[in-house]
Amino acid sequence: MSDATTAAAAGRVAMITGASAGIGRALAVKLARDGWRVAVCARREPALQAIADDNPDVAERIHPFPLDVTDPAESEAVFMAVEDDLGEIDTLILNAGDYDPMTLDEFDPALFRRLAEVNYLGAVNGIGAALGPMRQRGRGQILVTASLSAYRGLPQAAPYGASKAAVLNMAESLRPALVGTGVSLRVINPGFVKTRLTEKNRFHMPQLITPEAAADYIHREIDDAGFEIFFPKRFAWTLKLLRLLPYRWYFALTRRMVQS
Repeated sequence: MSDATTAAAAGRVAMITGASAGIGRALAVKLARDGWRVAVCARREPALQAIADDNPDVAERIHPFPLDVTDPAESEAVFMAVEDDLGEIDTLILNAGDYDPMTLDEFDPALFRRLAEVNYLGAVNGIGAALGPMRQRGRGQILVTASLSAYRGLPQAAPYGASKAAVLNMAESLRPALVGTGVSLRVINPGFVKTRLTEKNRFHMPQLITPEAAADYIHREIDDAGFEIFFPKRFAWTLKLLRLLPYRWYFALTRRMVQS
């Protein structure tokens, strides 16, 4: 990291939900080392405080703000508290997520509801909190974490994939309306990242990467104008091509995945 890069980032404020572990934590540390002041948000305050404790070189730039993203009023209150304490939020990263695989024999409507509350409505609540202030001042960006699984339905991922597809669809719908407002809405589509959530999988995960590698991808493109940050690239392009398959061919492929 160059001195010029650090100087350019100095004074910028990021707010990250789902920051207590995984991609959120790794990205918070990376941005703090780049000179950002970072509000880290999750439900468990001790886990947030541990980020600063474990990274004393940037501890003064890591600021814990406990938040339950499923509560819209709390989402708005914490957004305003961050701005009151740290200043104008330059970049809001809505990264809170939950996951459990589900086979057909385990079909559970409660799991769909739980993942939708965190993954989809949690992002909706964050956008709802930020849009008013950002539009009023005519600047700011919002990044929402979806998933490469949002591209097409994958076996054993119905509750998770559906919630992430909703996030992607929402972002696609809102982005054109924000043109000319000074507010940018973008989406992050990761592949398999080694976290406590992906540890639940009992299948081979192609191109599994670390949270630090995922944070590197996001960091490199955090100020780009493009709508989508996606990674790892080779796996992502494979899934993008799968979106072009006719259903007959696609279901023949995923049927084999169910049987394997």
